[in-house]
Amino acid sequence: MDWTSLWLSLRLAAWTVAILLPLGIVAGRWLAYRDFTGKAAVEGLVALPLVLPPTVFGYYLLVAFGGNSPVGQTWEKLFGHQLVFTFEGLLLASVIVNIPFSIQPMQRAFEAISQDIRDAAACSGMTPLTAFMRVELPLAWPGILTAMVLSFAHTLGEFGVVLMVGGSIPGETKTIAISIYDRVQAFDDASAAQMSALLLVMSLLAIAMTFAFSRRVGRRLA
Repeated sequence: MDWTSLWLSLRLAAWTVAILLPLGIVAGRWLAYRDFTGKAAVEGLVALPLVLPPTVFGYYLLVAFGGNSPVGQTWEKLFGHQLVFTFEGLLLASVIVNIPFSIQPMQRAFEAISQDIRDAAACSGMTPLTAFMRVELPLAWPGILTAMVLSFAHTLGEFGVVLMVGGSIPGETKTIAISIYDRVQAFDDASAAQMSALLLVMSLLAIAMTFAFSRRVGRRLA
């Protein structure tokens, strides 16, 4: 078992979820409640990582973060080192590639809240912020939780984007998915199977806990 790669993957997944949670709530609510010209294009852009091959998406991120790009040059001037093949670059890539897994479930959750409920909150004297905190968030929480779990699980298993942007630097960018690939290439099937089984169990437990929690919340709100 490559514990260093596992810990790095867990840290990457936790940071990805922490960053995407507030961003996903804001963007998901905005897309749910706002109609504007070009909304379909924005929603398509959000969903793009779902349909674009990971290696292709990773290549474009590698170019966007590289030393010849404005983003890469600005990062190097500010922090004194390149963005690609670092944990920071890997985290930024992970956040971008997990956008659909966070925003889409949250958007659907907010869309499911009836306009009548929002109007009733306003008529009762609640400010928009109070209505958001006391009405919208509790009702949308199952979708928010689903988005968090999907983003976490997807980050643990992401391979193509991680390999393109981060490479395979032990302790820095070598995630558990990359470690599994390396063990298979080295014909170490026992270690690859052990790590794969661990990821399988973790993913199943996370999804099962999400379903159980969502049902419990649904019964309370019914």
